[in-house]
Amino acid sequence: MTRDVGARGRFTGRHMTLVMVAFFGMVLGVNGLLARFAVSTFSGVVVENSYVASQGFNQLLGAARADQALGWKLDLARVGDGGVRFTLTDAHGVPLRGAAVRAQADHPLGAKVPSVMLAPQEIAPGVYAAPLAGGRWHVAVEVRRGGQVWHAESDAL
Repeated sequence: MTRDVGARGRFTGRHMTLVMVAFFGMVLGVNGLLARFAVSTFSGVVVENSYVASQGFNQLLGAARADQALGWKLDLARVGDGGVRFTLTDAHGVPLRGAAVRAQADHPLGAKVPSVMLAPQEIAPGVYAAPLAGGRWHVAVEVRRGGQVWHAESDAL
């Protein structure tokens, strides 16, 4: 015995069309939303002019070799909610006293938040401190002492 479903219970071409339009409409809508979020949160620009940046690459390699030859070490740590501590030592673990330390802190995911320039002050032998708001930071550090210049970067904050 077969049951007659009638016109009301049949799955027609019109139904299939509506299912396909709804499915692909949802896929396109989600893709559009994700693309909008991607474009609005990260500019995609790493350097303004890649050719000009490439011309300085050999200089960057030379500076990196000089930094490595010094053997200086940096340890960054949060101090409560409002600061960061820079602990600097030489190749033998001796604290770097009397250095001029400058740092630039950037949020690692996007150019929407401006950079923060830090001028850490020595609070103990080889220990420097500066105020820095909470959040995740990428910190680039420049240390000058006795005619030597050393650079380091850290994503630890």
